[in-house]
Amino acid sequence: MDIAAIAPQVNSLKSFFNQGQTRSVNWRRQQLLQLKKMTEDHEQEIVEALQQDLGKCRQEAWTAEVGYLLSDINHSLKHLTKWTKRRRVSTPMVAQPASSFLLPEPKGVVLIIGAWNYPFQLLLAPLVAAIAAGNCAVLKPSELAVNISSLLAKLVPMYLDQKAFLLVEGGVEQTTEVLKQPFDHVFYTGGEQVGKIVMRAATDHLTPVTLELGGKSPCIVDQDTNLTITARRIVWSKWMNAGQTCVAPDYVIVSKAFSQPLIDAIKHQLEEFYGKDSSNNPDYGRIINERHHARLVSYLEGQNVVHGGQTDSQQRYFAPTLVLNPDLHSPLMQEEIFGPILPIITVDKIDQAIPLINNRPKPLALYIYTNNTSFSDQTIQQTSAGSVCINDGMMFMTNPNLPFGGIGNSGMGSYHGQFGFDTFSHLKSVMKRPFIMDVKLRYPPFSKFKLSILKKLL
Repeated sequence: MDIAAIAPQVNSLKSFFNQGQTRSVNWRRQQLLQLKKMTEDHEQEIVEALQQDLGKCRQEAWTAEVGYLLSDINHSLKHLTKWTKRRRVSTPMVAQPASSFLLPEPKGVVLIIGAWNYPFQLLLAPLVAAIAAGNCAVLKPSELAVNISSLLAKLVPMYLDQKAFLLVEGGVEQTTEVLKQPFDHVFYTGGEQVGKIVMRAATDHLTPVTLELGGKSPCIVDQDTNLTITARRIVWSKWMNAGQTCVAPDYVIVSKAFSQPLIDAIKHQLEEFYGKDSSNNPDYGRIINERHHARLVSYLEGQNVVHGGQTDSQQRYFAPTLVLNPDLHSPLMQEEIFGPILPIITVDKIDQAIPLINNRPKPLALYIYTNNTSFSDQTIQQTSAGSVCINDGMMFMTNPNLPFGGIGNSGMGSYHGQFGFDTFSHLKSVMKRPFIMDVKLRYPPFSKFKLSILKKLL
């Protein structure tokens, strides 16, 4: 998009929002239905674009992107009327007689910046919440997922109200110009470094932000577990999308005594899922581009690779790879991997995993595999993470009643279900009082008697 056109078009969205049409529940419902229709009508094109950008197979593309979004839309449609209603709260004695309530109202014109790893879902799922809350929105898809970006640039104006929604294609220059505009909320999904840029830009307008970042999500495997199912679920959650998932397990912590059985079980599951040579398996994805491929290759320098490690930069292929006991100060353990490399760290006793995790930035997700409830409870109580999943990987993402978001370096704010609706809403406080019983205790002239009564009421 022409940079000079961005500011006028954002102002046009603001003018439309001020007309009040987006406050209508019927308008919101219609836009959600249109987004659903767009997804269903062009499912095949979406799946093909995801395959071209990331090598995603059809089932993975549908499960994690298309189907996920449709489920999100259906959930919002089902609960929309309830979410938009006023929420009554109690009123203290000192303010009686009165009624008090919270009134959800749309924030205005919001900016949603998507990520390249799930370029369809991570752009449009926040849009579902923004529409449900009654906002206009500017969408900025990732320029790295070129095929999905191009497809959405064509489809969004065809299905959604063009007076309320604008999709901006382009790279750094377009993103920089968009961030100069005064929005009412900014929602960003991506890496920590760009997240800092987004937050700094938002401060110029005192704009609230939601940052869905990432980080190094640990996975603790206790010896008291179902080894086969544990390995299967770790492999599924780690190597989906070739490891390019913000909530994928970034590294495993296991006792030395249990490390080899776990490694053998993971190798077995990898072969079951992707065969002996995953480069020929249509179910295994590809790295987004050559730059990220080179970044991942550099992570293996000097490491103890115990499985995998094969790469092909031209095909953007990177085999499922296991690294045993990497240097904790190496780039592999200092940066979010965002790829198909799984470091395995051994400890003498499994409870040593807790201080190891606490000495690192707070992760987006924490995974614990154990049959020992006291150990899982202890880990939950003594660590901090955006989300925790016990005995599985990433499945918490399927529950719209759980908020999704990070803490510390892994992000701020949350969404999914009503939590997304509330993120894009202002919960306006309202108190209504009648003219009867106008007690004069709070009015001058003041006295010790009035003060003593007020002390009992407040």
